[in-house]
Amino acid sequence: MAACSLPECGSSSLPSYGGLRLAKASIPSSSMLLRRMDSLQQQQQQQQTRMIVVRAEAVAAPARPPATLPAKRSKVELIKENSNFLRFPLREELETEAPNINESAVQLIKFHGSYQQADRDVRSGKAYQFMLRTKQPAGIVTNQLYKVMDDLADEFGSGTLRLTTRQTFQLHGVLKHNLKTVMSTIIKNMGSTLGACGDVNRNVLAPAAPFKNRKDYLYAVEAADKLAALLAPQAGSYYDLWVDGEKVMSAEPPDVTQARNDNSHGTNFEGSPEPIYGTQFLPRKFKIAVTVPSDNSVDILTNDIGVVTIVNEADELQGYNIYVGGGMGRTHRIETSFPRLAEPLGYVSKDDLLHAVKAIVATQRDYGRRDDRRQARMKYLVHDWGIDKFRSVVESYYGKQFETFQTLPPWKFESYLGWHEQGDGKLFFGVHVDNGRIKGDAKKTLREIIESYQLSVRLTPNQNLILCDIRPSWKSRITKTLAQVGLLAPRHIDSLNLTSMACPALPLCPLAIAEAERGIPSILKRIRAMFDKVGLKEADSMVVRVTGCPNGCARPYMAELGLVGDGANSYQIWLGGTANQTRLAQTFMEKVKIQDFERVLEPLFYLWKARRTSEESFGDFTMRMGFDVLKSHIETYKGPRTGRSRILLDSDVHAALEKQADEKGLSVHKLASQVLLDYLNGSQDSDSD
Repeated sequence: MAACSLPECGSSSLPSYGGLRLAKASIPSSSMLLRRMDSLQQQQQQQQTRMIVVRAEAVAAPARPPATLPAKRSKVELIKENSNFLRFPLREELETEAPNINESAVQLIKFHGSYQQADRDVRSGKAYQFMLRTKQPAGIVTNQLYKVMDDLADEFGSGTLRLTTRQTFQLHGVLKHNLKTVMSTIIKNMGSTLGACGDVNRNVLAPAAPFKNRKDYLYAVEAADKLAALLAPQAGSYYDLWVDGEKVMSAEPPDVTQARNDNSHGTNFEGSPEPIYGTQFLPRKFKIAVTVPSDNSVDILTNDIGVVTIVNEADELQGYNIYVGGGMGRTHRIETSFPRLAEPLGYVSKDDLLHAVKAIVATQRDYGRRDDRRQARMKYLVHDWGIDKFRSVVESYYGKQFETFQTLPPWKFESYLGWHEQGDGKLFFGVHVDNGRIKGDAKKTLREIIESYQLSVRLTPNQNLILCDIRPSWKSRITKTLAQVGLLAPRHIDSLNLTSMACPALPLCPLAIAEAERGIPSILKRIRAMFDKVGLKEADSMVVRVTGCPNGCARPYMAELGLVGDGANSYQIWLGGTANQTRLAQTFMEKVKIQDFERVLEPLFYLWKARRTSEESFGDFTMRMGFDVLKSHIETYKGPRTGRSRILLDSDVHAALEKQADEKGLSVHKLASQVLLDYLNGSQDSDSD
């Protein structure tokens, strides 16, 4: 057996734990390490004939991490540590004849952009398959890559393409023996799945609108691209496994290379193949979004880091506002897990963004929890420390103090659906895709249009797709062709559908406990029917998001009405988010069976119709009324009032009556009756005069 070069095996420096230095008492002996390696090897001996030696490089730990480490680490941390930078035992498992891979390999293949799944609709044994997720900053997809993904879906997948809430493709139904073919094809066509999953930075979001005359949007896309490059895994296992060591990649900007290699403030593992991540990578997944002031098409506050470009009056880039600490995932009925909005950290100049983000990542790497994965996201670190302490520690890695956060205009959700001008004489068309699933005739027609007109594509964070670089003379033909397969202009689509989202959930996601993608079409139809019943108009709408579990992939905790699976055909109901995604919803009810939605929701919609103020959204209304009032109304609701006693008031009139009724200690009904009676009596006196 080759000599072990791990720090535990005799290095005079203390070994690192993802950046954390181990206390001397916790350093395992060489014999202990060998026993651990032998145990791992024994798990593989039935599937392989040669001995496996885990190789790692002795590297110096960053200078600033704490000196001790929790006694307990999660199983995933040990798998990462012993993986030889995401290789072992994944390579060996991929070479077996089995249709699946073992648990250690399952954890590692996530970093390569894939999840092992099983079709839960198949009851006779495990129907193993793999989901692949691409990674393209800002959702930019070349003409060639789109055609390749479309072909792969048909030849090796389920025949559908899934658009995600992070501007990526998901390819479902890939069998294990086809993984290398699919992966290598994506890579050789300038696509990637590296880091689309796993404990690393995921795909970096940016507004999908392909504006050519808006410098702020161009700066946002450029920043997203550079941040993605800065934080991509570097050790090469991805290319070793899928393209036999051939690196197929474009040259990265010099400032990205410089920022990654800079260790002037102790952020790096010197001499490591992974200078930022080390052998442990991050404690948990990490998400970044970049946008421009007022454009919240990226759900900016739900990310670990949110970056906002700041330009001057001449549209010249000045710097960036930075938010930190957002995240959606939680666990049912465990109060220490919760969704959280990001909060302002500070402002950095245009030349400092990469260094500042690297410092934030290093802080999470070294101080984020590694003993409990449910508490490992950076939002919990920010929450536990408070923003001031977090900023102070980040500044020690950054080497500078953050400047004052710049004032921003109000946020607005932008869907970019329908026709828009690009600013270069061409057009783009935002295509609404129900739940992000491209299939059937719609899939075939989109492929024909993209191929015939040589269009590039952008994927949106709302599970939609934008066709770019369209000549004005093509507009009517493209509109007509899309409409023939149900891909309509937004004015022809129910407004509930335009802003709704759902995760894939059943039957493939192993975490799902209720339907989401398959369930939301009927749920939206039922909501619209309830709207009609209580007298709401066709233009009345709200943001509805559905997930099959509490992990929050479709960001339900930002919705005005969020449905979160908490059992078979059962959901938590969350109320109170906003249309521009700037306020967290709150838990309203738990364990509501899907057949009881009308009993719970219809009274709320009726009350909203009757008592909302002018232009008041459903989310704002529920927060103003309070959940106790809403629940009381559900208990006493007898259905929409009909007959001679029913009087419908304008919402502003009702609001004024409600205010005066509170002041007088009367019910709205009683005060309205008095006002009407006084008016009628006055009219009779006037007539008699």
